[in-house]
Order: sequence, then structure tokens, then C-alpha cells
Amino acid sequence: MRRYYRPIAQTDPVRPPGARVLAGGWCWFERVEVLTRAGSAGLIAAADLPPEVAAQLCAPREAVAGVAWDAPRIMGIVNTTPDSFSDGGRFAGVADAVAAARAMAAAGADMLDIGGESTRPGAAVVPEAEEIARTAPVVGALAGAGVPVSIDTRKAGVARAALAAGAVLVNDVSALGYDAEMAAAVARSGAALCLMHAQGTPETMQRAPNYGDVLLDVYDFLEARVAVAEAAGIARARILVDPGIGFGKTEAHNLALLRGLALLHGLGCPILLGASRKRFIGSIGGAERADARGPGTLAVTLAAVAQGVQMHRVHDVADVAQGLRLWRAVGGEG
Repeated sequence: MRRYYRPIAQTDPVRPPGARVLAGGWCWFERVEVLTRAGSAGLIAAADLPPEVAAQLCAPREAVAGVAWDAPRIMGIVNTTPDSFSDGGRFAGVADAVAAARAMAAAGADMLDIGGESTRPGAAVVPEAEEIARTAPVVGALAGAGVPVSIDTRKAGVARAALAAGAVLVNDVSALGYDAEMAAAVARSGAALCLMHAQGTPETMQRAPNYGDVLLDVYDFLEARVAVAEAAGIARARILVDPGIGFGKTEAHNLALLRGLALLHGLGCPILLGASRKRFIGSIGGAERADARGPGTLAVTLAAVAQGVQMHRVHDVADVAQGLRLWRAVGGEG
């Protein structure tokens, strides 16, 4: 039976002798939970990890698209769509989207993620030409402005147009599963890639999400998709992984993934978390309106930071940046 290893991440500035640094970042660990499909097999000392597992968990992650992982990073969400669940229509025009993105950069975003197709539950597919028209001009206006730009798309044609306009990362919610040409498009460009887990498509994903073990199922899926990307010529050092909070998951699934996020460091890639303003935050936090879920988003973000998650895709950049500054100050990092 396969064994999975979840490091018990710590952030106290005083590290005991023998503690291992997690992914070359700000967390460390002494103990590791061993997981199997039959359940938890208990804790072991970090020193007792298989060498190949320890190497994956501990090796510093290389910078991706110029972004280093020595501290938590923020990706600002810019939806150029009329129907996104949280901010649909706010930035549908090029000028509005560019102004919003620049404001996010000034507020502390380390990367800007431009999307032209809503992936909210029940969303319909947007024609490729329309998605390009929504996103490529925004990417072009922002490229070279000092903050790297990502294109949030599952279509190779949209990705190619954005990369030609200056994007440096493709954020594919289908993990190369929607468009057969996407892997080659990213590989040829030399761009970075984010692979996200989803069960089903946006049209169907929330009808009846079902898993044997959501944490291990997501891990296995991402491991397999990283292998697909590598086989296509995309180096692991260019890949981020995203557990896909809210994409074919119930509230219980989302919480299980958030509790176990540190397991994903075993994939050897930086982790991106996109939980901002999601429905479960409103349900648990008592915030029906999406734009009232900032405090809950910050709480989830800081919980993920405490597990070493490197990139946080959020709507409210200024609020999260302020929260991270306070988190660092309290932790003694200044």
C-alpha cells in the first residue's frame, strides 16, 4: 500500500536541532504524518523519511517567472468577464482591467492573473476569439510594467496570444486536460505553468463531487499531471500546483484539503492556493455576498501560509498584503 508523507509544518523562529526546512521556505518540520488509503499510519521523525521523499519536501523551489519563494507571494485576480462569481463586469473593459491590475501591483501583488472566461460553477464556455479579445490587450498593456503577468485559460489559442503579448505563466484550471495543444504551446514558449485539480468542468463540477480520499486523490492527480507536463518538455522547475479549492468539491472536501495542504510539497513544486471569496468561506463565515468575504479569505490565506504555501491568488490584494506584513512582524521577520 502506498505511503504518503505530510510534514507537520511549524513557523516558530526557534528551530530545534535536526529540524528540516520545508521547501526552502519559512516553515520547518520535525515530524511527518504517514498517510495511506486505509487512513493515518501515525507519525515518524523527519530524520526517518525515505531519502527521496526528504529531498522533494526540503529542496528549495526555483524562482518561477522571476518570483522567488523565500516568502509568501500574492497573485492578484483580474477577471475581464461579465459573469465571474465575485467581480463579474467590474473589469470587463480593457481600461478598467488595466487600472485595476496596476492598483493591485501598487498594493503588493507579486503577479497579476488575467482571465477572460468565468470558471464559476455552471459557467458556459466562452468562444476562443472572444476570450482573446478580452485578455490579450490587457496582458499587452501590463507586460513590462514590473510585475509578471499570468493568463488564466484552458485554451491553447488564448495562451499563445497572451504569451505573445507578454504573459510569463499559463494558469490552466484543466491541468492540460481541456485542450490537447496546450502542453506543446507552453513547452515551446518557455513559460511557466500552473496545474490545477478539478473534478469535472465548470458546467458540471458542483453537481455531485465525490472522492475516495480527497487529499490523496488530489495529490495523485497533480502528480500525474506534472508527469504529463514533464513528458511534454515542461521542466518541473517551471510548474506550480493548485489543489483547486471549490472546483468539484464540497465544503468538507475544501476543508480537508486546506488542513492537509503541506502534503502537496511532496510534489516538488511551489503551491498556488486560490480560495479567495469562495462559497465555503461565506457559508462558514456568514457572508452571503462574495465581496464581504475578505476577512475569511485572509484567515484561510494565513492558515495556508503556516503550511508553507507559496502563492496566494486573491481578489483583495491590499488586505492580504497587510495581513502578511503583520504575520511576518509577529513572527519576528520584520
